[in-house]
Amino acid sequence: MAQIALPLDWPVADRDEDFLLSPANNHVFDHLTRWTTWPVMASLVTGPRKSGRSLLGRIFVRKTGGRLFDDAERHEEEAIFHAWNDAQERRRPLLIIADAPPPAWRVGLADLRSRLAATPQLAIADPDDRLIGDLIVKLLADRGIFAPPEVAEYLVPRIERSYLAVQMVVDGLDRALFSHGRRLTVPMAKRALGEAGIIRRARAPE
Repeated sequence: MAQIALPLDWPVADRDEDFLLSPANNHVFDHLTRWTTWPVMASLVTGPRKSGRSLLGRIFVRKTGGRLFDDAERHEEEAIFHAWNDAQERRRPLLIIADAPPPAWRVGLADLRSRLAATPQLAIADPDDRLIGDLIVKLLADRGIFAPPEVAEYLVPRIERSYLAVQMVVDGLDRALFSHGRRLTVPMAKRALGEAGIIRRARAPE
């Protein structure tokens, strides 16, 4: 009898090696490593959900002793405003992470808007094919699942080029393996993710 896959709280990645570098995020990583040269002691990083932006923020705080406002849209604007001022006075870097910069992020506090306008803004891009493959392999490995190289090679051109799609693939494979106890192979991944509507016909190479 097949087992029912239960949602599990996987350990939160927090090591330097957990953040995978690629052309999609290299410029952001490089900027954060050079925080002592920032024109102001704050930066705004935006990017898609599941892009590793929160992990990068935690690594940054650990390395610099700075302060982090993750999902900044959910925080009180006055708190961010005062943190921005405090960062300048104490020369302690402030990292703000949001889905999108203003004006897409609707900031009501005029003083905060003016400070964000003076703050360097960097965006994590959508993942390239190599990063998608690397993420699939790594996220499965974090769950104790070995992904043969041919599985990632099969999946990469058949899923949406997004971080959320990668997460859906990993969750789908995890559920299928937990339920049926089979080894991860291309036919198994094709069947499980095809039935879930997660994979599609391979896109043409660029």
